[in-house]
Amino acid sequence: MRLLRWAVHVTACGLLAMAVITMLREDRAEVAAGGALLALVYAAAPAFRRGEDTTPELRRGQVRLAHVWLGLVTAGWAVLAVAAAPFVWLAFPLLFAYLRVLPLWAAMFGVTVLTSSAILAAAWHAGELTVPLLVGPGVAALVVTLLALACEAMSTPPERPQES
Repeated sequence: MRLLRWAVHVTACGLLAMAVITMLREDRAEVAAGGALLALVYAAAPAFRRGEDTTPELRRGQVRLAHVWLGLVTAGWAVLAVAAAPFVWLAFPLLFAYLRVLPLWAAMFGVTVLTSSAILAAAWHAGELTVPLLVGPGVAALVVTLLALACEAMSTPPERPQES
């Protein structure tokens, strides 16, 4: 699971860096600054890691902070995705965050809304909704969801059978 988390963070940082550099090349410094701000907020994620050695009160506080963090990152992504097409694709590393931070029912709802928003933003920037813009993000969301759920299942210790 740790390798997957690092891969997701590297992907998010790479996508953010490419989007910011693209905005700087297009002389859109204000959008690039927004991307840099989003990178700083995103970088706070490790502070909310679930720890086994923490108290229940600390874990509840971490969960609340993680929810606030996810809301801030999502809002930042939404603004930037409307402002510039390169930021749209940052939605896919965010899907892992939804699946990691939220309860499963809320994560599934969030994945659906985030994927739909990414499709709409990409189509808006392209000027039309094409089959690849519709199918690509949907398949990516499905793969991300299945991968995250499989990794979670593998990292959960198996239950011991009860003796009769």
